Amino acid sequence: MFKSLSKIFHRVFIFTLSFVTSITLLGYPAFAAKSNMTGDYTKDTVSVVKTLKGVIDTPKDAPNKEEVREEALSVITDYISRYRNRGMVNTTQSFTTMQTALNAMAGHYKNFATRPLPDNLKERLNKELSIAEKMVLRES
Repeated sequence: MFKSLSKIFHRVFIFTLSFVTSITLLGYPAFAAKSNMTGDYTKDTVSVVKTLKGVIDTPKDAPNKEEVREEALSVITDYISRYRNRGMVNTTQSFTTMQTALNAMAGHYKNFATRPLPDNLKERLNKELSIAEKMVLRES
């Protein structure tokens, strides 16, 4: 008798838990991540280049260097997420060059969060971003 009562209670508990979980999950709307990308590859590339060149030019002792770093990582993530899986874009030289620069910058910020960008990396990033900007304008 106790075993059968325990079995019934267990099934009722599992059913109730499943019901409450499904109602809870279905009751909340899903929101897409907010992105600053417009979908126009050329405009987005030029915008990202300008933003990141501003980040590169930020002085080492700037009081808002943490916000600048976070903004750069956010822009990089948005851009790569938007265009990495687009076949018409991700095979272009401009995207490959942009991706190289973005990976270098993001890699530095992820691995050395408290250190400013070294001068040789700044020089390399400025060069690659300028080349990517020229390429994308030529490709469009």
